[in-house]
Amino acid sequence: MAVGLSGFAFGVTSAGSGLTVLQTCALSLLVFTGASQFALVGALAGGGNPFTAAAGAFFLGVRNAFYGLRLSQLLALPRAVRPFAAQWVIDETTAVALAQPTRRSVRIGFTVTGLSLYVLWNLTTLLGALGAEAIGDTDAWGLDAAGPAVFLALLAPMLRTTLERAVAGLAVLLGLGLLPVLPAGVPVLAAALAAPFALWADGRRRTRAQAADEPDTAEEKR
Repeated sequence: MAVGLSGFAFGVTSAGSGLTVLQTCALSLLVFTGASQFALVGALAGGGNPFTAAAGAFFLGVRNAFYGLRLSQLLALPRAVRPFAAQWVIDETTAVALAQPTRRSVRIGFTVTGLSLYVLWNLTTLLGALGAEAIGDTDAWGLDAAGPAVFLALLAPMLRTTLERAVAGLAVLLGLGLLPVLPAGVPVLAAALAAPFALWADGRRRTRAQAADEPDTAEEKR
């Protein structure tokens, strides 16, 4: 339901920014990553340069390349199938695949999620583009919040440790803090710096803890 609302909101937003129904549907068919699509049409609606808008959308889509590196190991698909599977590498398929215990269930989860969401996303995009004039302002309906709500719902159950919660919290602070000063898409990439920083801080904490325990260990040996 959340993905369907998000696809509908994209169709409305894209048509409202001046793109035709055909152009809107082509974006969902060929790009198929909501954040990048919203970034592109949002920049175009704001009067941005098409190349700048495309660059922002590209930066947001870079995260899917990192998903692909992990999924390629889990799925272990034949080379001929990989280019087609890459089209379905998105947040939702990655989350479902990573939650599976066996390779067979990973492949089933990835395929079922990818196929169902691809069909649903494109169908609701078409409906949104066709009904843009009837809906009016998407902000008044709150449809623009559907995409972020999906991401939060996928992420929240995966934050099980204190370190993971710290990474997520720091990423939020970096993303929101840099949003007003950096071009579209860049704050998302900058937020990824939260992970190495948190790991470095955790490593320093463990090192200090080990150093503090060493005198006691030496005393016990004596």
